[in-house]
Amino acid sequence: MKTMNPYESDKLLSEYLLFHFGDPADVLPAERCWPPGMSEALGFPRRTVAHFGNSRVARGLDVGCAVGGSTFEMARHCDHVVGIDFSAAFIRAAETLRTTEGLPYHRLEEGALRTPLIARRPLDVPADAVVFQTGDAMDLPEDLGGFDRVHAANLICRLPEPLRFIDRLSFLVKPGGTLVLATPCTWLEEYTPRDNWPPRDTAGWLHDRLSPCFDLLKSAEEPFLIRETARKFQWSTSVVTVWHRR
Repeated sequence: MKTMNPYESDKLLSEYLLFHFGDPADVLPAERCWPPGMSEALGFPRRTVAHFGNSRVARGLDVGCAVGGSTFEMARHCDHVVGIDFSAAFIRAAETLRTTEGLPYHRLEEGALRTPLIARRPLDVPADAVVFQTGDAMDLPEDLGGFDRVHAANLICRLPEPLRFIDRLSFLVKPGGTLVLATPCTWLEEYTPRDNWPPRDTAGWLHDRLSPCFDLLKSAEEPFLIRETARKFQWSTSVVTVWHRR
């Protein structure tokens, strides 16, 4: 099944580079007074990955990795991490960040006004610990194998057929491994046909689908902030669930 990908525009690429790699002052410049909740929503890719804990494992998988911020974070405690995203533009950017000192982009202020910035991967993360590839979360390669950690943030409510990904998770996560899912539960027909929405609340639906093979370890709320312009932001919150593969 082929689907149209809305995540190929230069505008969204710049927004996600800022979301994943921007310094706090790049997102919320100090010359303005911002509500406290906005600063608390920064660093989302780092905060979702932190739910795995700090133990060392061999293999990690980041599905829907976007421009790779969470993938690099996973590599702090994984020997090898695969980052997969449907957007070719996002993966090109992530690979550029992996192999170079930085990727120039522009932060939109208003109208035609833009501020040049440079995205950089964390320098304390070894580049050879990470690999990026384009791929469809609903049709992942059969030869991916199993992983000690699987991370998917803000992905499932953007898939046309989310169960095709969710029902694959018991094969992707090794027995004894950990799964971290984050979703703002923003189900929209432009991404997911209504017939494929959860029949009830998303958290309960995930529990129904995952409980045959997974134990729910914890659930948390994590806010996130995406800057569109100097005066327009997306402030949202995702429910983060952490699962142990039996």
